[in-house]
Amino acid sequence: MKKTNLSDYDPTTIPDGKDYTIGIIAAEWNPEVTNAMCQGAIDTLVEHGVKEENLTVIRVPGTFELTTAADLLLTRTFVDAVICIGCVIQGETRHFEFICQAVSQGITNVALKHGKPVIFSVLTCNTMQQALDRAGGRHGNKGVEGAITALKMVALDRDINFEIPC
Repeated sequence: MKKTNLSDYDPTTIPDGKDYTIGIIAAEWNPEVTNAMCQGAIDTLVEHGVKEENLTVIRVPGTFELTTAADLLLTRTFVDAVICIGCVIQGETRHFEFICQAVSQGITNVALKHGKPVIFSVLTCNTMQQALDRAGGRHGNKGVEGAITALKMVALDRDINFEIPC
């Protein structure tokens, strides 16, 4: 069955985030979308135990800047995970393709560089309505999905034992 709501999840599978520190980086571009996604992420993290004082929220001008901010945050502070929130809407030029490709690759590179979860909560939509539908509308909230993913990935990071046998 196709999943149609980004905010649907089984709450019994979500780790308690009481000891987690999470960074959220949200693009200022398309604020009606990214602000709703950011608030969805914050509300979900707090609902699952993350203390508000353990949340760092940073705003950047656009989606392209998410990767630089994530790298700076992971380099200069301690966070268990970073959620990158943005929204790119298809226009008449190829700008959409370049931004989406750069950001998806950049987020992956930052995660691998730092060995920390860096969550891709970036909408890549054809229309503003599609974005609104995924930022608290009929398809849920991609920010909520990013928060759940961050909680699960921090738990995974903490559970993995990296001891090398002799």
